[in-house]
Amino acid sequence: MVYTISIGSNEQRKDNLALARKRLSELFPGIRFSKEEETKPLFFRRSVLFSNQIARFVSSKQVGEVSSHLKSIEREAGRKPEEKLQEIVRLDIDLLSCDETIYKPEDLKRDYIIRGLKQLL
Repeated sequence: MVYTISIGSNEQRKDNLALARKRLSELFPGIRFSKEEETKPLFFRRSVLFSNQIARFVSSKQVGEVSSHLKSIEREAGRKPEEKLQEIVRLDIDLLSCDETIYKPEDLKRDYIIRGLKQLL
């Protein structure tokens, strides 16, 4: 199965994206990453920039197991639910799609995600 994910952070951005790349590479050998891109926050009043990246990998793991790994990496980076109210996103890893199944159709329309996907094609 081919998985596409997005990675984002607005707190300790370089370190958290580096952690995500390291852990994802350990879990999914052969994973490919787009370049990091700085973006303005879409839905936050807090004006701190985000760093974003797109990645694709092939895995025989089922969607639930992959999602569990992604959440585990977020927690390792220190993500806490209560920080959402403060608009702090230490690390957000979203499953965009698996094969033909799209989980985040609105995200796939975002400019930085489109650019990242083009880099990976």
